[in-house]
Amino acid sequence: MFDYSIVVPVFNSELTLEELYKRTMIVFDKMKKTIQFVFVDDGSLDSSWQVLLRLKEVFSKNIIIIRLNKNYGQHNATFCGMEHAEGKIIITLDDDLQHPPEEIPKLIARQEKQNSELVYGFFSKKKHSLYRKFGSRLVRKTAERFLDRPEQVSSFRLVSRNIVEKIMRHNRNFIFVDELLWWYTDEIDFAYVEHHKRSFKKSGYSNGKLWKFLTNMIIYYTNFPLRLMVYVGLFMSIIFFGVTIYYLLAKVFFDVPLGYTSIIVSIMFSTSLILFSLGVIGEYVSRLYGLQNMKPPFVIKEIKE
Repeated sequence: MFDYSIVVPVFNSELTLEELYKRTMIVFDKMKKTIQFVFVDDGSLDSSWQVLLRLKEVFSKNIIIIRLNKNYGQHNATFCGMEHAEGKIIITLDDDLQHPPEEIPKLIARQEKQNSELVYGFFSKKKHSLYRKFGSRLVRKTAERFLDRPEQVSSFRLVSRNIVEKIMRHNRNFIFVDELLWWYTDEIDFAYVEHHKRSFKKSGYSNGKLWKFLTNMIIYYTNFPLRLMVYVGLFMSIIFFGVTIYYLLAKVFFDVPLGYTSIIVSIMFSTSLILFSLGVIGEYVSRLYGLQNMKPPFVIKEIKE
């Protein structure tokens, strides 16, 4: 068994993969630790798979390369990589070198000092574009607020093998790795690390992908929309009750003609509330349908161990 497994989800990263491998190897050679790489090509549209094939041909002893049949998303690809990792400790990092391999010893040192089962690399300042910073912060804040989890999370993480084996029991179409990790441990720690600017490519997370990930995270892992329906329903009921009392008092004491205005307003408000509630229920029903279909979180097209 290897001392460490490095899991790297890959998407359109032909220019950084070789450098990522070599820099990481230098780090672990200095620490005199055995290391395994698990690269998961998540439906790349460039030559990333060909680069991985060359790496596998030259450095075959400690590399597993996996090619998924389409793009499933970073968390699903990470989950796939964890499933094939053999190390005593698994470290995940991005493929674009924004997580410098030279910062990995900080995670290891923190884990050894605190004996934590999960250590996140925490970036005091991220070198993202403005909209990407906003999107990432929105996802983190949502997880903190609705999942009751810490905000200081990232895809640069160190996980004990014990926790990884437990999360492998889950098999759903949408995977949020951090929620699964948090479920099985509260021995979580953080290490301050550097975050480098992206040199070669744009982020794989577009606005649309970020929004899709955010909505899936809320619906699959929280009951907030259902609770929101209760709160909105209660709030609107109070308003309608107040409006009803107002019109009754106006009619009784001032003989104000009610006409059709009050009826139309009440119908429009109540109808919009019903449609909103049905829409939320429909989203949950569609997710339940996906779960009942037992769609796997990923499908492997090719693997070379």
